[in-house]
Amino acid sequence: MSPAFGRGAMTNGVPDLRNTDCALIMGSNAAENHPVTMRGLNMARDKRGAKIISVDPRFTRTSAVADIYCPMRSGTDIAFLGGMVKYIIDNELYHKDYVVHYTNASFLIADGYDFKDGLFSGYDAANRKYDGGQWDYQYGEDGLPLKDPTLTHPRCVFQLMKKHYERYDIDTVSAITGSPKDKYLEVLKTFSATGAPNKTGTIMYAMGITQHTVGSQNVKAFTLVQLLLGNMGRPGGGINALRGENNVQGSTDMALLFHIIPGYITSPTNAPNHKDLLAYVKKETPGAAKLPVNSLAEFRQAVKAGFPNSGFKINTSKWVVSMLKAWWGDAATEENDFAYHYLPKRDAKKNYSHIAMFEAMHRGEIEGMFIFGGNPVVGGPNANKEQEAMCNLKWLVVVDLWLHESAEFWSYEAWHRPVDNDKVPKRTPKDIETEVFFLPAAAVYEKGGTAAQTGRVVQYRWQGADPLGEAMPDLWIIDQMAQRIKKLYEGSTKPQDEPILNLTWGPYTYEGEEEPHPELVGLELNGYTGKFEDWNPVLNFTKLADDGSTACGNWIYSGIMTTKSDGSLDYKAMWRDNSDPSELGIYPQWGWCWPLNRRIIYNRCSVQPDGTPWPGDEKRALFKWDPNNAEALAAGKPGLWVGYDVPDFNKNLAPTNEPTKAIPFLMRPEGVGCFFAAKASLGEGPFPEHYEPWESPVKNLLTPQQNNPIIKVWEPDKQSDMDKYPVAATTYRVVEHWQTGALTRNLPWLAELMPNMFIELSEELAKEKGIRNGDRVIVSNTRGDIEGIACVTKRFKPFNIGGKYVHQIGMTWHYGFKGYATGDPANRLTPHVGDGNTMIPEYKAWLCDIRRA
Repeated sequence: MSPAFGRGAMTNGVPDLRNTDCALIMGSNAAENHPVTMRGLNMARDKRGAKIISVDPRFTRTSAVADIYCPMRSGTDIAFLGGMVKYIIDNELYHKDYVVHYTNASFLIADGYDFKDGLFSGYDAANRKYDGGQWDYQYGEDGLPLKDPTLTHPRCVFQLMKKHYERYDIDTVSAITGSPKDKYLEVLKTFSATGAPNKTGTIMYAMGITQHTVGSQNVKAFTLVQLLLGNMGRPGGGINALRGENNVQGSTDMALLFHIIPGYITSPTNAPNHKDLLAYVKKETPGAAKLPVNSLAEFRQAVKAGFPNSGFKINTSKWVVSMLKAWWGDAATEENDFAYHYLPKRDAKKNYSHIAMFEAMHRGEIEGMFIFGGNPVVGGPNANKEQEAMCNLKWLVVVDLWLHESAEFWSYEAWHRPVDNDKVPKRTPKDIETEVFFLPAAAVYEKGGTAAQTGRVVQYRWQGADPLGEAMPDLWIIDQMAQRIKKLYEGSTKPQDEPILNLTWGPYTYEGEEEPHPELVGLELNGYTGKFEDWNPVLNFTKLADDGSTACGNWIYSGIMTTKSDGSLDYKAMWRDNSDPSELGIYPQWGWCWPLNRRIIYNRCSVQPDGTPWPGDEKRALFKWDPNNAEALAAGKPGLWVGYDVPDFNKNLAPTNEPTKAIPFLMRPEGVGCFFAAKASLGEGPFPEHYEPWESPVKNLLTPQQNNPIIKVWEPDKQSDMDKYPVAATTYRVVEHWQTGALTRNLPWLAELMPNMFIELSEELAKEKGIRNGDRVIVSNTRGDIEGIACVTKRFKPFNIGGKYVHQIGMTWHYGFKGYATGDPANRLTPHVGDGNTMIPEYKAWLCDIRRA
């Protein structure tokens, strides 16, 4: 979503679902895996007559409560959504005023851009990547993109998009996806109706969308649909990612991913354009790369003056310098380049993703690993290889509640397989020299702290019980590790030790106490002036500076803390006022929502360009432009924005304060939502294009290009052949178990509810294979074999793909060899191949075969 809107987060939040007229649920079984969302959708049904659409390869519990269910083969989402784009444009169902004013549909594209035979211009086949320099705008003398507001110019984004998707007609899409034409057309008509100015529709998705070799482009395809229909930034609209755990949002906010530092800023590399802090901020600030400045002081002046094509990210230097100040304090001075050289630099030519890490481990390049709340022996792709890779570690530290499969990867039971073959090396404990340390951790209810839920709302949770035995909270464990590591380096005079010697570390404890407090970590994230101990929080990120006067651990969390009148800290994550003046589910004082407590992002789009509500949709207008506001008139201004949410636009517009100047997508350099992802902001092309999964039972019916041309393939020889392994497969969850099952399979009452690893297959496939319900079956491919219990069901049906019938099976990925409920991990079969941009593994579409055990 970032190349389209400027951020990658859920746009509206769970409480807003009550405002929708239609919910399109793809790649998610929300009723089972995110049941709280159904409360809002049921409210929308009762209040607005909303429709719910479920698109899924399997008839799920969500499908059972939906108004429309449309089956679709795994890995064909872009074909499905590309057909929707064509349908909306061909039938003029798009929200034209929204498209013209709030998107880059009118922008003219440079002549170098083209698309032919499944490839965009600029493809380097030898290196499997694009030179996206040809995917750019035409610019005027003022340095701004040229536009055609009539949307008729052949090189405008709208016309190029129309041309790109002219191949995605209903017959072709149905032949690719296996979706029945009548059901597909029903989905098109129902959701496209939300393009009316007085309607909004929401899209909900989860890992069924992202865990593909085209996962990023799947999400980008959603953005095309929602921008065409005018559904972004409006109550009841948006693209709402449903996170796999309650704090997944928080973990990515804090830069759990390898390519970013906190606040979604690209992490520095050893490339020349990151050689020092000035070079880095010029590279990572849109529009700044060619600024004729030679020092941070000159850059600071350029930022104050402003420059075109930057957007709100013109403030990147303030966010980075404040973070460096929070981390290295007195050592982070301008003379010392704000300690930028302390910040670790990635090798620009190296891949640090999950798969790449385990491949390096398999080669013996990694000696040690910490696992906090993870279980790759069950949850990692190609889990057989990842388990084997762990045998090359010298040491392993596992922090968890129970001794799970990854903690005991060395045991006899860890190496049992249902089929005796050479797919997995034979191991015994005496063959494995890895030293394993286990640190027992407190459960979620045994510790206090915050979690950022799927809709960006940060909520504090108070401790409900004492930890058992020697278990301790994660914060205590990390705090102790840091303090003890710093102590080991005391007295060192080596320059390479300075990042640890000079690292600031709290203190995160109150006087006389030893255990760290989450709210003091929150103070550092919020940002402060002076010394940390002085408790002087900054108001919010608009007060951050790049001169060393402010420290801030994560700029997007700035504003989460202020001080009360008595001088104590007011941690807004603890707010629990459930009043809602808007009656739209905003709840502005329940927890705190980044950024700036804004509940719906891009909310400038909730009203027309002139600041008045969209026709017929007055009750869902989050703001209005009030030209007769007494406060504004007294100040000599022509009007004032008033509303229910925190504006996601520049509401104070000096000197004219005109509402039409308010930027709807201020995190994008263009200031608008982007159909066309310019300058290789997405690696495989500016428009989403259908490619088959890396392992597919059919050939690509659209172009000669079978797979995403930029995916990283580690093991080409492990690609399962469609002739030998003709059955498509996917993985999913059930409500009785959680993630890799380490928590739920160790609870006997949940294990009793769902005790066995099972494989779902259609009645047609079962008949073909001679399998009965309850039989033990073996599922195999090039990477391994697993055993489970056959669940013969009507929930799967064969797909008619261009005249060829294709079977698909499904299985849960919760099982392993520990706990009360055991079974073979499904991920022993999934491949080491990932999305072309994020490297997320392709868990949701791969090949296998199935037989009776």
